[in-house]
Amino acid sequence: MEITIDSPITSKIPGFKVGFIQYHYIEVGASPQMLKGRLQLFQESIFFDLHDKNVTEIEGIAVWRDIFKNTGKDPNRYRHSAEALFRRVKKQNYLSSINSSIDLNNFFSLQYEVPIGIYDRAQLKGDTIQLKIGETGQSYIGLNGRENSLENLIVACDGDGPFGSPFVDSDRAPVGEETKNAVQIIFLKPSLSIEESEKLTKSLMDMFIGIHGGEGSFEVVGG
Repeated sequence: MEITIDSPITSKIPGFKVGFIQYHYIEVGASPQMLKGRLQLFQESIFFDLHDKNVTEIEGIAVWRDIFKNTGKDPNRYRHSAEALFRRVKKQNYLSSINSSIDLNNFFSLQYEVPIGIYDRAQLKGDTIQLKIGETGQSYIGLNGRENSLENLIVACDGDGPFGSPFVDSDRAPVGEETKNAVQIIFLKPSLSIEESEKLTKSLMDMFIGIHGGEGSFEVVGG
């Protein structure tokens, strides 16, 4: 599978890039205690760091708020997924364990301060994911259980249309215990160099494979 970025995104957001990881033959299940413990401790650390600080002062959070503004999406009404995680932690509404894949995805989203999406490859159509800016009238039912407007939002599309975004993913391709092959999109900070982006993406992939087994390959697209 390949991923492409539409030119309206790169023209509005210089340096825009994503890390793209493909996993094969993975085993998703309950999170190991090591991951649960690290996620809990990390959230507690973030909570104390945010005691006298606004979430919007965090570099990655501010960067992605600006990206939403640049594509025409109000970041106060549509908070990107990493910001939503940090706001939960600031309220001490810590993330509970869901499964090994989603827990690790959330852990790295907090660590890298950027939105990250992971999707069941079996539920995606075609061989290409296209990142584009959502059109007027486009929407999907998200993992939040609501119909979400995709207008002016960066969206990931397959042969059946939009399925993911840095705001909230659709309910079409979530990773669960039945997932054997998956793709992951890291919505990187545009300021990162290609070398930094590749190092970060590989680190995530290596830890994911260390927990889930299987094989992985990665690339950084854009920039």
